[in-house]
Amino acid sequence: MGYTIGVDVGGTFTDVVLGGTSGAIAVAKCLSTHYDPIAGIVSGVTRVLGDRDPAQVTRVVHATTLATNAVLERKGVRVAFVTTQGFRAAVPLGRYARVEEDRYDLRFSPPPPPVAAGDCFEVVERVSARGAVLTPLDLDSVRRAAAAITARGITSAAVCLLHSYANPAHERQVAELLRESIPDVVTSSEIWPEIREYERATTTIMSAYIGPLMASYLSQLRERLAEIGIRAPVHVMESSGGVISAELAARRAVATIESGPAAGVLAAAGTGFPDVISFDMGGTTAKACVVRGGAPEITNEFHVGGKGSFGGRRAGTGVPIKTPAIDLAEVGAGGGSVAWLDAAGALRVGPHSAGSSPGPACYGLGGSEPTVTDANLVLGYLSSASLPLTPDLAAKALDRLASPLGASREEAAYAVHEIVSASMASAVHVVTVQRGIDPRGFALVAFGGAGPMHAARVAERFGIGTVVVPAHCGVASAAGLLTGALSTDRVLSCLDAPDPTAVFTSLAADAAADLGVSLSDPGVLVSRSVDVRFKGQSHDLTVEWTSSREVLASRFFARYEEVYGIAQRGEIELVSYRIRLTAPTPRPDPGPAPHQHFGAGAAGGGTAEPGATPRGRRAYFPETGGHADVPVHTRDTMAGAPLPGPAIIEDAESTIVVPPGWTATLAETRAVHLTRSTTCPTS
Repeated sequence: MGYTIGVDVGGTFTDVVLGGTSGAIAVAKCLSTHYDPIAGIVSGVTRVLGDRDPAQVTRVVHATTLATNAVLERKGVRVAFVTTQGFRAAVPLGRYARVEEDRYDLRFSPPPPPVAAGDCFEVVERVSARGAVLTPLDLDSVRRAAAAITARGITSAAVCLLHSYANPAHERQVAELLRESIPDVVTSSEIWPEIREYERATTTIMSAYIGPLMASYLSQLRERLAEIGIRAPVHVMESSGGVISAELAARRAVATIESGPAAGVLAAAGTGFPDVISFDMGGTTAKACVVRGGAPEITNEFHVGGKGSFGGRRAGTGVPIKTPAIDLAEVGAGGGSVAWLDAAGALRVGPHSAGSSPGPACYGLGGSEPTVTDANLVLGYLSSASLPLTPDLAAKALDRLASPLGASREEAAYAVHEIVSASMASAVHVVTVQRGIDPRGFALVAFGGAGPMHAARVAERFGIGTVVVPAHCGVASAAGLLTGALSTDRVLSCLDAPDPTAVFTSLAADAAADLGVSLSDPGVLVSRSVDVRFKGQSHDLTVEWTSSREVLASRFFARYEEVYGIAQRGEIELVSYRIRLTAPTPRPDPGPAPHQHFGAGAAGGGTAEPGATPRGRRAYFPETGGHADVPVHTRDTMAGAPLPGPAIIEDAESTIVVPPGWTATLAETRAVHLTRSTTCPTS
């Protein structure tokens, strides 16, 4: 029997799921080890393996925030930027869109560019937008740039020449010469050959910035796994939800910047509901994404390291990345988010998080600031009976808020609970209402260590009547990795290509070679799309490809009206051609409930033997006038009968809160479905 291991490293917890032919067999949730992330991974993998033979592991799939954190914390390697003569100032000048908090700041300073002006170099050459060579490449100018880069001690270079998407020959020659003295060199034509120089440059720079870190990290991960007997291939989740080899992830590191959040969305898409809102709340952040027709929304450009809410994705405030990514909104709201009072005495929650060290006060690891987890423990939503949580420490932390607010401890705790729910609701608002989508027709799929505790309250704000909490919800992202198929994306900008079929064929062949598969292999799928715009405009929209120009135009017109709300017709032109190649991989079937293994600080409850009698405890709900005695179930004790709220359902790694006005039922898949049984307040 072969096993697959899914590993998701988050800001607070590292989740590991072991899957076999019969589905999930074992899970582990342990505190992330930021000083050495691989230590937490090895600990979790060792737990899920138990007495099993590690040699039977055939695949390890990893979702990581390494690339994201390197960008946000500016801990990548120093990069030299090499471009066409006359264009080296493009990246240092950049673009910036002021957000509300600095719009009227007279002393405003824009964020530093991804590459310092002194580390930008030029080579003599010029290619037209149609690929014609206007100025031949001056090889001596390349050698001079290489010498200057080496003299500065820079070991990574990003090459982005003007219009190299139309003709990459010069870029390849430049890279060949640079590699004689510079260890790591990437080119825009191999990373993402798409029109728009600034975005193509920043995407290439980010790959050079984090590529060496990713290569070193994945090499060490393979070595550490080999030490415990696992020599299986290591795969990495791409930002767009596909899975690629560790070797390809090191070469195309920029494609992994949104690796972590992508896996959870795949888990939400696999719940059996065609239209869902993925709601993932962990220890540090909460993320939301729309899934329509079983497929998550994909964006072809996103921003990292910016200002404002939603994970620094505010357009124009961060570094633009031109690679496909699952389109989600992210807020700094999780179980570890710290509650605090601002200068005016108003209660705030997040975005700062206590993380895994020292963690929430109730963990007893030295933390003293009140967090969302502490508030939920005070409210009775969490239990310390089967977890190493300390209620007295949580109460002491909440008292620091209650006294200045002139409120009781429980009132302060519920205020924290409500504020963080509102913060997470803002992420749902961005991916639905703000984009013209009515969320009331969707089911909210909640997962993560803290998501099921807040899901019903978030759903109430939008009039959503169904909440789905899948089995293994506390480790859903890691479980989603088990279903990830080998997949990758390619693009090429070529204005109204004379032979689109040849372009698609070439892109598919390159993608197949990177994945190590053949286009003739059974089950290999290639989806094709194209970026279309009105002639004379500069912005385009992606639509599914068809060889019929008339049908393609009608698809574009419909998409244009959906996005902009304007019915418009006119002459179109094709800008970029895209493919997504997917190769089948063995997928575990949905299996029975796993044997649970969990580490210190897991944000869930206990397990129960089938047929065990449900317990009870006091929990706080304003609808009941405060604390009330509520039943505490597990999935095993629900016995198929509807469970009206208020009630609590505990998993080994998460807890589901069923507020008054909601009813919980257990589905055949062991997912818990919450439905509104009475009219609930909405905002």
